[in-house]
Amino acid sequence: MAILDRAKFFAAVRGSLFGGKLTEKQVQGMDAMLDAIPAGMAPDHLAYCFATAFHETGAKMQPVVENLTYTSAARIRDVWPTRFPSIASAQMYVRKPQELANKVYGARMGNLGGNDGWTYRGRGFAQITGRDNYKRAGNMLGVDLLTFPELAEEPETAAAIMYCGMVNGWFTGKKLADYFERGVAADPYSARKIINGLDEAAKIAGYYRAFAAALKAAGYVPMPTIPVIDAVPPPPDVEPVEPVPAKVSLANKLQRLLEALFGRKSA
Repeated sequence: MAILDRAKFFAAVRGSLFGGKLTEKQVQGMDAMLDAIPAGMAPDHLAYCFATAFHETGAKMQPVVENLTYTSAARIRDVWPTRFPSIASAQMYVRKPQELANKVYGARMGNLGGNDGWTYRGRGFAQITGRDNYKRAGNMLGVDLLTFPELAEEPETAAAIMYCGMVNGWFTGKKLADYFERGVAADPYSARKIINGLDEAAKIAGYYRAFAAALKAAGYVPMPTIPVIDAVPPPPDVEPVEPVPAKVSLANKLQRLLEALFGRKSA
């Protein structure tokens, strides 16, 4: 576990970002994120991950599911102008989230049509979207997200997906190291491109600064990386143990993912 005084961290963000009060759910969500901090993660990287989660969840700090219930055709067209050439073409999708998801996400991002757009809509602290991304994250985490996409709503799983995605550029091809490199001035404004263009970039940069100050106040020190030692296979005469179902062993699967990607065991 990284060195961090959680009481000081929560005290700092309570005042700067949460209006002086934190709910139990907000604390639980941030605890899950703190528990899953990758080894060696620089403070500015971590602060931007927290800022992203703060924005994407509407400050709930709990994994969310993409809300596709739009009340106006004009807003639908604003969000997906290439999918809807006119306001009239978007009208039939007003207040029809499932139909809208299948329209805008169908037959892309690995989705095969049918109900895939709805099944693999955005979930998590940072919105993982599309069959291909669910498959990639599930394979790395050892969780069957194709069969159980709702597992991306579990805080532990959502935290792992967020960190891995932002470190490795899963969401847009842009990654944390592109904007927070040692010896170069941090660019939290442009870092929004890791998730979604420059949408609300200035606002999220402000959240980043508040989380960075909280991490500094809490004395955050990254956990050093350690070599990953491959497991010794069982002797030929030993019957392999069947894997534990995904819903029962999320903590163990998260630990294996963090070991493989970042060279440490999670807390």
